[in-house]
Amino acid sequence: MRSIKGVAAAPGLVRGPWTHIEPSPIVAGGRIDAERADEERSRLHVAIEAAAQQLEGIAERVAAEGHDDEAAIFTAQAAIARDPALAGVAEEQIGQSDDAIAAIQGAAERFADQLKALGDELLMARAADVLDVANRVARLLAGMDAEPEAGLDRPAIVVATDLPPSLTASLPRDRLIGIALERSSATAHAAILARAYGIPAVVGVADLLSALAGADGSNPAPVRELAIDGSTGEVVLDPDDATRARFDALAESARRRHEIDVLESGQAVMTTDGLTLSLLANIGTPEESGTALELGAHGVGLFRTEFLFLERASPPTEAEQLAAYRHVVEAFAPHPVTIRLLDVGGDKPIPYLPIGEEANPFLGVRALRLAQSEPGLFVTQLRACYRAALAGKVKVMAPMVADAGDANLLLGLAERARRELAEEGLESGEVALGVMLEIPSAILVADTYFERIAFASLGTNDLLQYTLAVDRGNAALERYRDAFHPALLRLVHEAVKASARAGIELSVCGEMAGDPAAALALTGLGIRSLSMGASSLPGVRRAIRGASARVLEVAALAAMDDPTALVARARFTALLPPDADA
Repeated sequence: MRSIKGVAAAPGLVRGPWTHIEPSPIVAGGRIDAERADEERSRLHVAIEAAAQQLEGIAERVAAEGHDDEAAIFTAQAAIARDPALAGVAEEQIGQSDDAIAAIQGAAERFADQLKALGDELLMARAADVLDVANRVARLLAGMDAEPEAGLDRPAIVVATDLPPSLTASLPRDRLIGIALERSSATAHAAILARAYGIPAVVGVADLLSALAGADGSNPAPVRELAIDGSTGEVVLDPDDATRARFDALAESARRRHEIDVLESGQAVMTTDGLTLSLLANIGTPEESGTALELGAHGVGLFRTEFLFLERASPPTEAEQLAAYRHVVEAFAPHPVTIRLLDVGGDKPIPYLPIGEEANPFLGVRALRLAQSEPGLFVTQLRACYRAALAGKVKVMAPMVADAGDANLLLGLAERARRELAEEGLESGEVALGVMLEIPSAILVADTYFERIAFASLGTNDLLQYTLAVDRGNAALERYRDAFHPALLRLVHEAVKASARAGIELSVCGEMAGDPAAALALTGLGIRSLSMGASSLPGVRRAIRGASARVLEVAALAAMDDPTALVARARFTALLPPDADA
């Protein structure tokens, strides 16, 4: 028996036989004579359209199975296939004597490299979509099946280097009992699909294939059975009897726990002494809506919109944005959906925005600051938001607000968007306008602009970074990266007081909200609305339902005077009920 640690990607425990699946290799592209260029361009466009139609077919199949949100993955891939920017780069390469196969692969690699260079896990996962689409087109150009035979002829855990989403969706789910990948990430679409289908998955398992075959010398014979824990990232090769029994018991316990979580999702989030809170979800793509709704999210407190802007060489159209926003708004109606305006900049550049290299991009031209030079980008987004508001309750918040001037910029952009829609005779709904509080100055001068906005939401991740001068990517500064730092708690308290004076809503959408102990601290500080990743909803709900608001208020006031984050955290960890996930 041997245990290997990977990255948890889809919760659940399973053990059983395994099978190795890899997509068939693509026939390599080649060179052509100049007189064949027009023929290759024609072949390219035929294959692109065929690929797009196949992807739309997969989307229809996945939607018919009851997974509308996950179907959007393939609708988006079809849009990538038809993106004129991708085809344009491929045509340029054909003009440089590449055949259509080499051209589409080369074009996709250029776009994927741009996304990977951003260093963001979610965006690197989206780069895999671009490559997956290009591989589909290349297979069609090479006369190969676009969907290779999966070879899953019995119930088994699928092991692979990586799985493109289209192959994941094609695997027979009555035989797919688990997934273990050497590469990939928890934000990749294969992982998203696994979570939607309720299939345990672990990714990033280094050297898994070598270990299974015994090629690394770790075992004398090939492995016959695997056990995987999609909640912890554990992968066990040839588990012994005790490990099998442990996994079986944990699997049964997890099954019962999920049933309880779903049953409790409809319960009011209320403290033992009658204080009611609202729990919402943070989502990064429309397909995340299903899980959030199942686990009881009463709306979306943070809808990140970058996925629409970063997988392309030109901005998304108003119609494309409207479709994505309306999908989520309709799913959550009558609950509110808070759409965050585009949050990119120095550390997250996009090809079609002329942002120069910056020495310190986290303190540079990013998020709302981009609107000074690119107002049209934000007006188009706001127009889509106003139109989506016809389908339900929409709130829009601006990131990277520092003072009243930034709030004025938001209000001016919104007024321009509404005026344009009215002049064009397009209907629009009511939208509440607010700001993200992630720069300390925005809290310290809140009284200068809070009365002119409808709400504010604390982005505790960046707020901690800017308050303590902590580089989020520097491991040497780990001791500072704790949201229980008394300085952060004091800033939260100041924001609560400022919002009360102005009579506006205040919530928290940073990672702090999804930590059960921190959620208790925020409740004690006066926060009444918390937004978090869907998986955190059950633990936070249990923590709040087992706590007294009066006790939390006393503890929060004391925590602001604690000497360290460690002491403050211990204060609230001690108040967690036994069944809360600390």
